[in-house]
Amino acid sequence: MSELLARHRAVMPSWLSLYYDEPIEVAGGKGVRLTDAHGNTYLDFFAGILTNMLGYDVAEVREAVERQLATGVVHTSTLYLLRGQVELAEKIARLSGIPDAKVFFTNSGTEANETALLLATCARGSDQVLAMRNSYHGRSYGTVAVTGNRGWKNSALSPLNVHYLHGTDRDAPAFRAMSDAEYIDACVADLRDVLATATARDVACLIAEPVQGVGGFTMPPPGLLAAYKEVLDEEGVLFVSDEVQTGWGRTGTGFWGVSEHRITPDALTFAKGLGNGFAVGGVVARGDLMDGLTANGVSTFGGNPVAMAAANATLDYVLDHDLQANAARLGPVMLDGLRPLTDTAVVGAVRGKGLMFAVDMVDPGGGAPSPELAAAVLEETRRRGLLIGKGGLRGNVLRVAPPLTVEES
Repeated sequence: MSELLARHRAVMPSWLSLYYDEPIEVAGGKGVRLTDAHGNTYLDFFAGILTNMLGYDVAEVREAVERQLATGVVHTSTLYLLRGQVELAEKIARLSGIPDAKVFFTNSGTEANETALLLATCARGSDQVLAMRNSYHGRSYGTVAVTGNRGWKNSALSPLNVHYLHGTDRDAPAFRAMSDAEYIDACVADLRDVLATATARDVACLIAEPVQGVGGFTMPPPGLLAAYKEVLDEEGVLFVSDEVQTGWGRTGTGFWGVSEHRITPDALTFAKGLGNGFAVGGVVARGDLMDGLTANGVSTFGGNPVAMAAANATLDYVLDHDLQANAARLGPVMLDGLRPLTDTAVVGAVRGKGLMFAVDMVDPGGGAPSPELAAAVLEETRRRGLLIGKGGLRGNVLRVAPPLTVEES
């Protein structure tokens, strides 16, 4: 055990897990590559859990942050006007497609989702929330309550009354033989049944990831969320799209993951890649929904000047270099390379959208999910100089999500 690892285990919580039998201390980065403290270089295809969206040492972002630091001001709180915050909010409001949109900045996706849940429950005067099975929305009290994965739920206690929907469980025995259309019909029928039998009136919202990140890049078939929204609209239930991992063009088919379903959410949450490593999150919602809170509000660190400098530079870079098109172009290249893995006895499925890919590792004897094989492959890719991630409901999914700046070579 390294000296640093021993110190980590002595003072950090045991549930703060580290990748690899010999965890990496990152010492430097350039482009899509990282260097560890021993001088080993890796191709980074997980990007700090999809957060270093442009890669490392990006001049435009670095220079924007340095300009802000040079002013001597790194913090003021939201009690003062922040030009960078207003400029970024204007861009995001326009890109969201949400009418009369307003933006509130936080420090993380967890905070963003907490805010969206607060907006919805306040607007509807209800603690009832719909969420998706196999979802993940954060590590706080409220976001754990709407997370549909036991591996990330520390408590049954909840500030919300939550009911879970189908949407990404096509491999379940009840749905395995269905076409996309049949599966959507079955899910919509189940939603109507949940509303009729398990909830009272005035359900606040459905919160859903267009592609489930921690869940192993599982995704509903195109059109399911639109079919859900038709039912929700009948009862005035709000729809919140959790775009923490799918925003900014990563899926290739749209600037937001929900774009493929051809609907406009009432609120949309974002974080991770927007700051290219700096702590930025937020919510963009209809103006009446955002303005609906009745108590005072403030954010001490959310939308701070340094984070806003990084985020404005990052978003400008994404748009100026049309990185959504890069994701759309290179996604099929990666998938074409990965799909032949399903011919082996240890890979159950390969899936992806844009620059998000997943490989399901299974037991060659019977096809059961194999977290052991996923862990072994994770170690082997690191040994060969490639960093990827893992996840999934059963821990058997390899997750691949390189920076959006990755080139075909």
